[in-house]
Amino acid sequence: MKKISLSILTIALAIGSTTAQKLDRSIRPKPGPAPEVRLGKSEDFTLPNGMRVFVVENHKLPTVTYSIQLDIKPELEGNMAGYREMMSELLTSGTKTRSNDKLNEEIDFIGARIGATHESVYASGLKKHQNKILELMSDITMNADIKQSELDKIKKRSLSGLEAEKNEPDAMLENVTAVINFGTQHPYGEVPTDKTVSAITLDKAKSYYSTYFRPNVAYMAIVGDVTVAEVKPLIEKYFGGWKKADVPVAKYSDPAAPSAARVAFVPRDAAVQSVVNVTYPLDLKPGTPDVIKARVANSILGGGSNGRLFLNLREAHGWTYGSYSSISQDDLKGNFTAYAKMRNAVSDSSVAEIIKEMRKLQTEKVGQEELQNHLVNMSGAFAISLENPQTIAQYAINIERYNMPKDYYQNYLKNLSAVTAEDVQNMARKYINPDNANIIIVGSKDDVAKSMARFTKSGTVEYFDNYGQPLKVTATAAAPANVTAADVMKKYIAAIGGEKAINAIKDIKTVSKGALSVQGQQIPLTITEMKKAPNKMKQVIEGMGMVLQKQVYNGTTGYKEEQGKRADLSADELKDARQDADIYADLHPEKYGITRTIKGMDKVNDKDAYIVEVMTEGKKSTEYYDVASGLMVKQVSTQESPEGAAVVSSEFSDYREVPGANGYKLPYSAKQGIGPMTISATVETVEINKGIADTEFN
Repeated sequence: MKKISLSILTIALAIGSTTAQKLDRSIRPKPGPAPEVRLGKSEDFTLPNGMRVFVVENHKLPTVTYSIQLDIKPELEGNMAGYREMMSELLTSGTKTRSNDKLNEEIDFIGARIGATHESVYASGLKKHQNKILELMSDITMNADIKQSELDKIKKRSLSGLEAEKNEPDAMLENVTAVINFGTQHPYGEVPTDKTVSAITLDKAKSYYSTYFRPNVAYMAIVGDVTVAEVKPLIEKYFGGWKKADVPVAKYSDPAAPSAARVAFVPRDAAVQSVVNVTYPLDLKPGTPDVIKARVANSILGGGSNGRLFLNLREAHGWTYGSYSSISQDDLKGNFTAYAKMRNAVSDSSVAEIIKEMRKLQTEKVGQEELQNHLVNMSGAFAISLENPQTIAQYAINIERYNMPKDYYQNYLKNLSAVTAEDVQNMARKYINPDNANIIIVGSKDDVAKSMARFTKSGTVEYFDNYGQPLKVTATAAAPANVTAADVMKKYIAAIGGEKAINAIKDIKTVSKGALSVQGQQIPLTITEMKKAPNKMKQVIEGMGMVLQKQVYNGTTGYKEEQGKRADLSADELKDARQDADIYADLHPEKYGITRTIKGMDKVNDKDAYIVEVMTEGKKSTEYYDVASGLMVKQVSTQESPEGAAVVSSEFSDYREVPGANGYKLPYSAKQGIGPMTISATVETVEINKGIADTEFN
């Protein structure tokens, strides 16, 4: 009873004290002291072969996560750039004791997750299966069986992915940023190309594995429902036989930020948007005192939707869906990057605002409320990250690998809460500097490039291709004064056989074989197209044993079918179908409101081509006609999609006379890129005037 009475008295006194004081709700409460992070009990040991092992106990769930990381500086990939990225699939495609199917079957049977990269192996699962997990993990680590057949499949997918990325703006930006920031003599500046991927050999992959996968450069972190006493014998059993060896350490170049702002422009045909990185390399080593302070500075600038870049470019101006920045720490070389994607018309204005926000952080101290909001968000994000066992494992490895203070992560929140406005300004002055930045833009050369010159002292814009190689670009050359768009079209009509040959066609059917490339995967396609004068059309695209897309137009109405769903053509689609169905459309463009204007000359596949702008009821596209042959070799347009306007770029080649068609020619090879997708097709058969039945167009 006495204890209860004392408690009541204490509460009463507290209430009385609170009510006696006037509460000013306009004053923001001061944050309490930051808690110390508890990562769990951590112990470590070293195997005789040199592998360092760290055990972090976490008994909340009956699970265990194992993570091996290699502390290596491998040789440059050179003329085989791209092979290290393939190691993740090669290492998990079978071992000397288990086939690919057998390995996957055993992993799935125990519900485990096991994977690898070119410098790590990781596994996780229920504790009751830890013996089997370690057996499989060690088999992959020590006995991977890298086969030519698997390498060939991966190379084929990689080449398909590279093809799709050639006109994908973010992929282009990533490639060029890597090369410009780091250079080809640094591992972060090596970019896979068609040529380097094709050159990759089985011996190179095997040599990398045998050279760098060694225990004396390996750190293993174990997190979960285990103790050192029970897990140490298992690690000795499954990894004690891993043979150590001398591991070479490569030397790399030391990239530096440019001495003055530099503009690197990557032309992209018919682009209606630009993507930009304001970026440069910097020195920020893991675990150093600046890391946490620099992260706070970056959070304020562009770390998320509450960053200044987002609030400026999206919320205030409506120029972009989002704009963000990052400051990365790295043992070799870190970097700063500010990113945005915007319309052509506001590209230079957006870059100007990014630079303005970077400078503002240097010259003006951040307000206390804004700073506190970011500190709270970052504290919450760090706390959430601790729920992932692999994060805790990574922390254990980081401390040893980078010689960080043992209590670095335990004191993380305390050190984070201590960051001041002065710290943020000092970090901005040290690490966020637009005057020494690479301003890299992917976009329309004609609409955007010139406006970017103002961001350099010299007024010079440098041009690069999608792999970061210098590109010789001159202003669009003027076409000869005596050549008009009508002349170009007249020569084109003659080049494909002439009006007489075209008018003789009453119906035509083509069957093409090809493939759709998307996200590194290739889907074989069969494309069948029929046209019948005066205005009927049918196109069917088949793949994976089904009809993927169909469009039918009977001269009056039509429908489209995608993935089994059928819908009538809209009014705009009917207009397009009417023109597409007309075999003779090129002979009477005025019928469809088509006007063509010659815009100059450019190079297509290193050959001179006339640039012809085409306007059709307000819609603009561009056609390129080879000067020597007169044939159309390229067409670029934009197409609306749920994600916004997408550039559609088509290339045509291998024109041949169609048998029995009085000299009429078709391009037997075509390639079309739409965003990250590419369709390549080759004509297999052409039938002309065989009497296609009207019922085909019902």
